[in-house]
Amino acid sequence: MKSIIHAERAPAAIGPYSHGTSYGNLIFTSGQLPVCKEKGGVVEGGISEQSVQCLENLKYVIEAGGGSLETVLKTTCYLNEISDFAAFNEVYKTYFKTDCPARSCFAVKDLPLGVKVEVEAIAHVHA
Repeated sequence: MKSIIHAERAPAAIGPYSHGTSYGNLIFTSGQLPVCKEKGGVVEGGISEQSVQCLENLKYVIEAGGGSLETVLKTTCYLNEISDFAAFNEVYKTYFKTDCPARSCFAVKDLPLGVKVEVEAIAHVHA
């Protein structure tokens, strides 16, 4: 049975979707933007600052679903500019240090709110 995940620490969805859903022991997140719930908008700064906020929001959603960054199986990462790939990786590797999940990462034409990065994931619930 599908369950809706709501993460108190993550910013509200900007459209008709949930933070994530779970089915059985799997967690599927919506794409997380670099929006700070506490500050009420897109974080200031470049790709590094935005990547940190995206990954923090992703962590909040996965934890609300009963998982953790260690239970992430796959991420999909969208960059506004492929030239940000190296800087994004520098941040990404501080969140996924060992046994890294499978990943797709590519540049897209535009992202919501004019942000530089968006990240989504599939994870599993802690055993």
